[in-house]
Amino acid sequence: MAEERGEGPLQEMMEVDRRVESEESGDEEGKKQAGCIVTDLSQQSLRDEQNGENLTGSHSAAGEAETPVDMETINLDPEAEDVDLNHFRIGKIEGFEVLKKVKTLCLRQNLVKCIENLEQLQTLRELDLYDNQIRKIENLEALTDVEILDISFNLLRHIEGLDRLTQLKKLFLVNNKIGKIENLSNLQQLQMLELGSNRIRAIENTDTLTNLDSLFLGKNKITKLQNLDALTNLTVLSIQSNRLTKIEGLQNLVNLRELYLSHNGIEVIEGLENNNKLTMLDIASNRIKKIENVSHLTELQEFWMNDNLIESWSDLDELKGAKNLETVYLERNPLQKDPQYRRKIMLALPSVRQIDATFVRF
Repeated sequence: MAEERGEGPLQEMMEVDRRVESEESGDEEGKKQAGCIVTDLSQQSLRDEQNGENLTGSHSAAGEAETPVDMETINLDPEAEDVDLNHFRIGKIEGFEVLKKVKTLCLRQNLVKCIENLEQLQTLRELDLYDNQIRKIENLEALTDVEILDISFNLLRHIEGLDRLTQLKKLFLVNNKIGKIENLSNLQQLQMLELGSNRIRAIENTDTLTNLDSLFLGKNKITKLQNLDALTNLTVLSIQSNRLTKIEGLQNLVNLRELYLSHNGIEVIEGLENNNKLTMLDIASNRIKKIENVSHLTELQEFWMNDNLIESWSDLDELKGAKNLETVYLERNPLQKDPQYRRKIMLALPSVRQIDATFVRF
């Protein structure tokens, strides 16, 4: 799966890789499984990891150790469309009104505490404030044409101040202190919403986001899959490292292709009757004893089931209808104790090219 990130110097094609679950998670089970390879919850954090950036956020250490730079020492080109001021020790947003043509403004990994003095940047399409010290989303009302906004790794407690950004397509608010999904009703063009690593307890207030394609809610405190009925265009849903005990509420998500539910407390595979287009199903690190109710998922290409309680080889019959199944993760289930573990998987599922982290040799 790849996601293209905007237009400008920040654009990258990133491929969703499988990573060790971060111990930032408050989920104790997740911490115990820190040695287990799982799908990373967040495209955003993945992209930054691939870029070699510090996933723990540098703002706390940087804020104590670094002195903000004087903006007068930074030369801004009035003709520039893409302005990248990554890790410049900028403490205050000022002097940017000279940028008459700017489309992409990157201020990531700085010392910014307040969003301000940007109202004259009418040409702006992408604003990146990742990894600063911002406590509030404010003063963005004039930037009505912004399509991509990233305020991840800051100190936000609320989603607010976005009502006028009606052209917003991608919103990244990873790793803040946000407790509630709210104030998004005007963002009807939104295609990607990334809220991983926050303090959200419930899926709510998303009914107007009918164009949403990808929703990331990993590493929160969500106890129930609910209020998703309006999101019929959703193709990617990630709710890893939460507190789910049941797969439910997905009946209207008929276009769902990737579903990530690892590191929860799920005991039974169920509730996927209408999700026939799934190509990726990740239910690793749960409490599931049986592979069942997936025989209709004939388009599956990846099935992640490691770190569960599967013990019967006959369960693999549920996957035989998936003729394009290429990757299966079953390690750290009772099944793996069988000395013929890999051979039996290959015999049962001949299309598989990768078993756990190892490719199949022919």
